[in-house]
Amino acid sequence: MDLTAWLSARSGIAHRSDAAAHGFSPRHVRAAIRAGEVRRVRAQWVALDSAPADLTAAAAASGRLTCVSLARRRGWWIPDRVDAGLHLQVGPNAHRHRDDATLHWGVPLVDRGARELTASVEDALAHIAVCCSHEDARVIWESAVRVEGLDLEALRLVRWRDPRSRDLAHQVVGLSDSGLETIVVVRLSGWGVPVRQQVRLAGRRVDIVVGSHLVIQIDGYAHHSSSAQRGADVAHDAELRLRGYTVLRLTYEQIMYKWQKVERTLQAAIARGLHLPPDRRS
Repeated sequence: MDLTAWLSARSGIAHRSDAAAHGFSPRHVRAAIRAGEVRRVRAQWVALDSAPADLTAAAAASGRLTCVSLARRRGWWIPDRVDAGLHLQVGPNAHRHRDDATLHWGVPLVDRGARELTASVEDALAHIAVCCSHEDARVIWESAVRVEGLDLEALRLVRWRDPRSRDLAHQVVGLSDSGLETIVVVRLSGWGVPVRQQVRLAGRRVDIVVGSHLVIQIDGYAHHSSSAQRGADVAHDAELRLRGYTVLRLTYEQIMYKWQKVERTLQAAIARGLHLPPDRRS
């Protein structure tokens, strides 16, 4: 395998020590750079032109992708309103600055070594906790728990260095099917009524139950049900109503852009006792 093929199998960028460990001598690497087959990124990294821009930027800054940049790379759900810029983890004594990046300084929770261009999951979560609003951070943490299969007890045992991370570690539950579901739960958490997620009712799981009888179903941004699925949803909603439940369906647009109207609707439902069993509503 030649150097370019090896790099292609490694996201297009690698530390020169890793190249040497795989049989590509410094002389071989220098020859490839002179021939224009690969390019030099600072002293210790080589990359193909096709290498991802975020990884190349991390190498050029002697940093690692972290915060929402790592979240994006790992497929965690990020609300559209969150800054999509480059976030880099750099050491406390780093001297290289980038005007086009948010730099997260300090000693990492998990030192992954000089040959890694991505921060640990724990470090990224800690940076998200202090960089984003509480609601957005909770959304991303919940998604990370689901995507990464994180153990909640282990997450709470991490030696978090800031109170926001410690609070989030004890708040996440790993139940949300979507970021939208988390947003609704966070917004209802201070209302003084019980809020449960992924509750099985009438043979199927529902997204959120407020109190005991107010059901909220989330039809998210990518909700494009088949006619059969839509029919099953309608039939289940009807069965829940026959059993005394009130069912409200919310869309992405309603949650993200029309929340005040949604909030008024939910407050009116609670004021009428629709979150209570039918025999307690009078």
